[in-house]
Parts: sequence; C-alpha cells; structure tokens
Amino acid sequence: MTTSRSPRTPRTEHLVLPGVLTAGQAAATVAGILAVQREDGAIPWFRGHHLDPWDHVEAAMALDTAGEHAAAERAYLWLSRHQLADGSWYAAYADGDPLDVTDRGRETNFVAYVAVGVWHHYLATGDDTFLDRMWPVVYAAVEFVLRLQQAGGQIGWRRDDDGTPTADALLTGSSSVHHALRCALAIAEQREEPQPDWELAAGALRHAIRHHPERFLDKDRYSMDWYYPVLGGALTGAEAKARIEEGWDRFVVPGLGVRCVVPNPWVTGGESAELALALWAMGESDRALEVLQSIQHLRDPGTGLYWTGYVFDDDAIWPRELTAWTAGSLLLAVAALGGHEATCAVFGGDRLPRGLAPDCCTLT
Repeated sequence: MTTSRSPRTPRTEHLVLPGVLTAGQAAATVAGILAVQREDGAIPWFRGHHLDPWDHVEAAMALDTAGEHAAAERAYLWLSRHQLADGSWYAAYADGDPLDVTDRGRETNFVAYVAVGVWHHYLATGDDTFLDRMWPVVYAAVEFVLRLQQAGGQIGWRRDDDGTPTADALLTGSSSVHHALRCALAIAEQREEPQPDWELAAGALRHAIRHHPERFLDKDRYSMDWYYPVLGGALTGAEAKARIEEGWDRFVVPGLGVRCVVPNPWVTGGESAELALALWAMGESDRALEVLQSIQHLRDPGTGLYWTGYVFDDDAIWPRELTAWTAGSLLLAVAALGGHEATCAVFGGDRLPRGLAPDCCTLT
C-alpha cells in the first residue's frame, strides 16, 4: 500500500509554473482541496454545497498530483462504499452526505469517470491492492453506462430514479465517457481481463463523436462541446487542431479565460483549465500556458482555491463560490505541463487504447 504524505508537505515540484503557481501557491491550493474533503473521503464542491461523482473524482485526481495519495484513496473508497446496486451513483449528494441525496438521477458521464480516476491513481501509486479493490466498482460502473449506449454509438446522458433511461446524448458527456472507456480498458488490460465488448462500444462512440454531430443534442453555444472531443481523445492530430482553431475566437477571451457559453460575458476557471489540458494533449504547451496564466485573476489568495467564474462586463466575480473542482482542474493542467507521469499518461493517451475496432485497441 502507498504511504501517505503529510498535507503540510505536498510534492509541488511539477506543480510550479511561471505566471500560474509558485511552490507555495501550489501547496496552498492542495491544502484548500484537503480542507474541503470530509473525513469519510467525500469532496463536495465546497463545504455546505453538493457533491457530484465527476467533480469528486477530478478533485481526487488533483490530490494525487501532489502526492496526497491517502486522501485521494479515501475519495475513491467513498465511491466504492456508496455505489448503487446497478453500478451507478446519484447525481448529487448534499455536502457529500450519502444519506442526503439532492438529485436522484444517474448521469452516465458522472458514473463513468471513476475509471479515469482509478487508472490515474494506480499510475501514480503502483498500488495493485487498490486496483484489485476498485476493479469491481469500475466494471459495474461501465456496465451501467453501456446499457444506455444507443444504436448510433452515442451514450444516453441520464437514467431517472424510476429507471427511465434518456436516449438523448450530450457531446460533452459522451466525449468524457469515451475517455473513461479507454481508461477502463487500460485497467482491464493491466488485470489481464480483456473486455472486447467495451472495445467495440468505445469504437462506436468515437465514430459517432467524429462523424455524426446530429446524434447529439445541439449545445454548440457551450465551450465544453467545442473542446471536449479533443480532451476526451476522440479527436486527435489534424482533426483536433482544426476543431480548436474553428472555435478559438468564439470562446477565448484574451487575458481573461474561456467563456462557458456564448455570447454571455462570463469566463470560467474550470473550462479554461480543461481547454489548457486539451491544448497540452495536442502538443500546444505554449498556448496552454497562456490560458492558465490568463485566469489567475480568479485565484483567492486566502484559501488557494479559485472562483468559479468572472462576469467581465460587470467586473464581478460570479457565482461567489470557491470550488474544489475548479482548483482540481487547474492542478491537473499544471501537472500535465509539469510532466507528472500519471497525469500525462491519462490525458496524453500514453498506455490508453486507441482506434475503432478490437484489433487496433492495443495499448501503446
């Protein structure tokens, strides 16, 4: 098992980035996320707000970038303890309390993302015992998600509490699921338990994302629909570059960050950091750095956390919330630029399957 490190002395050498984080600032941001985490491992958006499984995992991954492996493991074990019988989790829990569910729907991209976090934690720690313990959790989660895959490859975005599935698919959510399926396949490969049905499902999903935009709800106004096909690994190379260039002027506000939705004059830290991570994955580290530098106006020096967003027409921080997941997304982007091995592997595609068919889904 991995030995935990003191939260007062996180590893920050790969979290130092000019104009973004000093070592002291990185340590403060890690401490800010740790302060949000409950004793049982849950990481809500902030104390008193809700937990959703996707953002919970993102914050846990950020903790692993700083060597806070014990805290990250507690977050994953929270998911293990509270997974529902069908392999899912509810969409929202008040302050991370498993007995106080505030949204009883189950969203497929929320459920699938555990695979990304588990693979990232394993690569960061080499902890085979952890991987063995979490494999049934990942397996059940993936099976839940794939039961909502449609004939065209896209993933229905939600199942209601009464069991009613939603056939409508979201491009952002399906792109995140594509990434999660690749991580789940990497876990299966590591365990020598091939999952050919998952390979076919990932291939069909990638095909839908690349070639059939009509199979997804029209959310073109949202920046996540712009960059997530790149961040999730469905678009690479020239396809990825063309997509990013096409939307750059619509979504990027120079010196301030990335709009959440056009034409609203609102830039958000999470979207900006995720775009930076996508740019890094494309090999454009200089532009990724510029984006991360542009959102330092969102940093709260008192906590080390980041405000969710900024309305630049009104010169107003909005909403007035410092979220663990915004800080987490920034740390992950910085870790990739800083060469953190596990983060680079998970978001850069190293050791993840690629391709459309089982015979080309071998690990690199």
